[in-house]
Amino acid sequence: MEMDKSLISRSMVMLVLKLLEDRDMYGYQMVNELRRRSDDSFHLKAGSLYPLLYSLEEKGYVTSFETVSDDNRARRYYHLTKTGGKVLREKESAWENYANAVRRVLRGGACCAEV
Repeated sequence: MEMDKSLISRSMVMLVLKLLEDRDMYGYQMVNELRRRSDDSFHLKAGSLYPLLYSLEEKGYVTSFETVSDDNRARRYYHLTKTGGKVLREKESAWENYANAVRRVLRGGACCAEV
């Protein structure tokens, strides 16, 4: 079953920040890691990722730096800032509240969960 693109779109900031929580990454790494962690459910395109990263950088959630790899290629890495970490925790909490509310509804409501 294909994922609802609007759900993915609305959660992408949180997912990208989460990827950067563990380590600095460049764009292609993020695309592959998101695909891996989602068991091949999320297929983020560079055309969607880079505008998002630029936006996150403008807001101060991430910073970027360029480095040259072993194969002499310039790569731009992204780093989660302290502010970005705080935003990530807020988004994770909001997501958990939302997901729990949806689960309650799907299971018949809070009143019916223990029946």
